[in-house]
Amino acid sequence: MAVIYNNKVKSKGALVDSFEGESMFILFGDNAPDTLKDFCYGIDVKNATEEIKPGQFVVIAGAKFKITALGDIAQRNLESLGHVTISFDGATAATLPGTINVEKADMPKLDIGTEISIVTE
Repeated sequence: MAVIYNNKVKSKGALVDSFEGESMFILFGDNAPDTLKDFCYGIDVKNATEEIKPGQFVVIAGAKFKITALGDIAQRNLESLGHVTISFDGATAATLPGTINVEKADMPKLDIGTEISIVTE
């Protein structure tokens, strides 16, 4: 298993739990707009070592979720802004341009210090 992206949650907006029923969460770097900041988990802006694509896995606190679709600008936004939405809906076509869709599953709990990686097998 090769890690192509790795990060940790470093802050948690006051309203992140509002998306719990939606089975999704939003990551954003330090420059999150004020209108979004409360809804996001804060991370550092980092680059992936290769292209992110369906068939790879998002690993959150050791739990693996297969990537089923990837929006057109998801990787660019993640690497330039630290911004991406991870959606646990199993969609096979990207639901939004900045979204990484993963297999339908219960969304794991995130907190400060939670590790988030993208890996290939």
